Amino acid sequence: MAKKLLMFFGLLLFFLGVFGFSYTWHVDHRTAESLSAYCKIDFQSSHAEDGHVEGAVLTIWDWRYDDARLLPKAVLYTDGAAWEMVAATKQTPSTESQHRLKNENKLFVEMPRSSLPAIRKAETIRLRFYYDNGQTIDLPLNEADTAYWKRQLD
Repeated sequence: MAKKLLMFFGLLLFFLGVFGFSYTWHVDHRTAESLSAYCKIDFQSSHAEDGHVEGAVLTIWDWRYDDARLLPKAVLYTDGAAWEMVAATKQTPSTESQHRLKNENKLFVEMPRSSLPAIRKAETIRLRFYYDNGQTIDLPLNEADTAYWKRQLD
């Protein structure tokens, strides 16, 4: 009886481990159709006193179980034209209860001024960013986010 109980307990631990590993791997290597479906984004513009747009910043929050860190670079694509940017990044263990086992990765980037007119006119906008484990995230904005970015730049 003890042997069967020990075997059952061992199999239970095995299946829990496989499930846990596959779940965390799936979250860290998830797929999405748009940037906001993959991570939390915030795009804000700044305006001069006369109302002209001075600049824009993008902040991204991505939660992961692994220890991969964001690299301090990103590339913005507007209808295929590339805008390479240097970013500020930070990784911290999350304090939010819904993400308490995940690491919070934050990327902050100031958009090049020369990219702002291209964003206003773009049909498609994509963002690419990188992790130090070799993973590259390259996703487009959905229609709602594209419209929001354009409104921010009016």
